Amino acid sequence: MTLQAKKSYKTLRLILGDQLNASHSWFKQQDEQTLYLIAELHQETCYTVHHRQKIAAFFAAMQQLAFALQTAGHQVAHLTLDDTKPFKELPALLVHLIENYGIQRFEYQLPDEYRLRKQLASFSEPLPLNSAAYSTEHFYLPDEEIGKYFQASKSHRLENFYRKMRLRFDVLMDKDVPLGGKWNYDTNNRNKLKADDLANVPTPLLFSNDVTNILERIDKHKISTIGHADTQLLWPVNRKQATQLLSFFCEQCLPRFGQFQDSMTGKLSLLGKDNGWSLYHSRISFALNAKIISPQYVVKTAIEAFERSEGRIDISQIEGFVRQIIGWREFIRGVYWANMPDYASLNALEAKRQLPSWFWTGDTKMNCLRHAIKQSLDYAYAHHIQRLMVTGNFCLLAGIDPTLVDDWYLGIYIDAIEWVEMPNTRGMSQFADGGIVGSKAYAASGNYINKMSDYCSNCIYKVNKTTEDEACPLNSLYWHFMDKHQHKIGNNPRTKMVFSSWLKKSEQQRIEVLNKAKHCLDDIESL
Repeated sequence: MTLQAKKSYKTLRLILGDQLNASHSWFKQQDEQTLYLIAELHQETCYTVHHRQKIAAFFAAMQQLAFALQTAGHQVAHLTLDDTKPFKELPALLVHLIENYGIQRFEYQLPDEYRLRKQLASFSEPLPLNSAAYSTEHFYLPDEEIGKYFQASKSHRLENFYRKMRLRFDVLMDKDVPLGGKWNYDTNNRNKLKADDLANVPTPLLFSNDVTNILERIDKHKISTIGHADTQLLWPVNRKQATQLLSFFCEQCLPRFGQFQDSMTGKLSLLGKDNGWSLYHSRISFALNAKIISPQYVVKTAIEAFERSEGRIDISQIEGFVRQIIGWREFIRGVYWANMPDYASLNALEAKRQLPSWFWTGDTKMNCLRHAIKQSLDYAYAHHIQRLMVTGNFCLLAGIDPTLVDDWYLGIYIDAIEWVEMPNTRGMSQFADGGIVGSKAYAASGNYINKMSDYCSNCIYKVNKTTEDEACPLNSLYWHFMDKHQHKIGNNPRTKMVFSSWLKKSEQQRIEVLNKAKHCLDDIESL
């Protein structure tokens, strides 16, 4: 669509790229006097360096919603990067459309990113016409209720919040008692994939969405990107595809999801299978975070699959999945809005190191990091343990500046929108918030990687060595981290035992470990 005025409209309604909820009450009625704006924005492609698949997926999904709304009889201005090129930022585009179409009222859905919410509030306030902000009608917890559960700078714990959500929304409950008698089955869900398990890992359901024109636009407008993207995008970009992927998950993956949700493997590619990146995960996070599909629908569908499975899906599998959505996803959002904008600058551990250049290539000798990073570059995806305990753990141990870590995670993952990315990264992963999200720093040596994956067996480094030349760098870096931050985290009941073990080592042993860690940090680009 060109930006030439063809007629006048009374109301302009803005739909952002992560507000693709076709079931929103806005669309219940058609109105010839209401124009819906769905626009590829230059400001949204450039606030960080995004993965090519991420930009392509959002643009393709926006195009799908625009077509669906037009087909349903709504008036839609779907603008591409070609159309919005003259407008560096969103407000300039909005001013142009308001003037061009004689708009009398401007409406938008509340953005889920602080910068966009602030930008649109600042734009709307002085407008010489009526304006209003609406709920996205997506989350379990309404915006106005976040303050009842979360307070700024206060430590919050998932388990308490999760139980309240289960009770409030009657999810996996038998009256006031959790189904199965326990709230949490996480201890059942920490299994490593053994050799005999690999053959049973399902081949992922992939889509073939033609994004040739979108990739050409990205290149034409010289948008900086990272990662690889084929012209056939594998991610779901409309509700039909999202529900297909959810159904596939419930049938093929959910029966063993919880059991292997923390597992990692590099062996499937050696067996000629390209499913080691997906394993038993749902991969619906992009569709969820773009609001193509609702969390209520996801939870309802998964629970219905559990109920009719006749025992094939046990309680620990479904509980682990439900906890990620009704628990963790809603919890992280609450932490974000209770603490922004200050949260974005928290750096409790005073980490200042630069991100190694191999985070952009995967060219490192550490097999776990090479595998996780290359997978992220290839698919714009890694599951939660790869993010937390591989790439995140390394950044924590190495003392990488959390703002740089934030930018990397925000750019590389297809599902990364700031409200969900930042508390997971700056909080849970990097402990930069000092414990608002997590009760401890999630630091780990190579032993954890060896426990949950098969990466170590094919690595040049030896996971059972600490100070030797061939020692796994994570081992000395772990002790270096614990020693350096003893005054900040040493009194935590969950780490006291670790510190006592460290202090039992002789002074000479501790010196050797710390010297090895210093060598790794000095030589970080060559690890």
